Amino acid sequence: MKIEKINDNQIRCTLTSDDLANREIKLSELAYGTDKAKNLFQDMMQQAQSELGFDSDNSPLMVEAIPVSPDSIMLIITKVEDPEELDTRFSKFAPDADDSFSASLPQMTGADDIIDIFHKLTEAKKNIQEKQDEEGKQSGKDTNVDLIRAFRFLSLDEVIDAAHGINGYFAGENSLYRDTNQDTFQLILHQGDSTPEDFNRVCNILSEYGTVTKVSAISEAYLREHDNQIIRRNALQQLMKL
Repeated sequence: MKIEKINDNQIRCTLTSDDLANREIKLSELAYGTDKAKNLFQDMMQQAQSELGFDSDNSPLMVEAIPVSPDSIMLIITKVEDPEELDTRFSKFAPDADDSFSASLPQMTGADDIIDIFHKLTEAKKNIQEKQDEEGKQSGKDTNVDLIRAFRFLSLDEVIDAAHGINGYFAGENSLYRDTNQDTFQLILHQGDSTPEDFNRVCNILSEYGTVTKVSAISEAYLREHDNQIIRRNALQQLMKL
């Protein structure tokens, strides 16, 4: 079980198949609140407190579960000082069609609630997929839209930290540019084949390291022509190796 501190209010925990096997827990059990699963989350929070000084201080906890592979999962755990942030934090990057998914994420207050999010995420994904399948049948057209997002970083080290924060979760098109006028770095991502909820998660993670900036296909073409393009393709994937 690997626990990393992102900042004073946020940690990242990666659970692998070995972590679960040592406790005789199946990944699917995390959604059903077994005693083993509850003990796992309690140990996780205790380890975060002892090793990283991360204490919830009775604050609400917001938990995002990101499947990294079929046998491992990443948890982003955030202390929320203002509960109203729960609605805006997960909706600012999502397309309108999926706002209901992002905004419906619950406020986490304890081990039982943390476990409950797995069930809610599973159900939400299922409902969204069923809705998309039905709309696809009715229209008979591909409704995917290639969204573009951009993030500005003050240093290359910040971009590298962001790449490690993504941890290989995003496989879409992304490029890194050097803005010589402002002496900053700009990372541009395309949604591509990523689902809206997956792309939303990636953008939320990147927002912890960089600043969101406006971008369009035209402005990206301008960057290619006038700015120093550092990594043309797979910037996050390449920087994660550093």
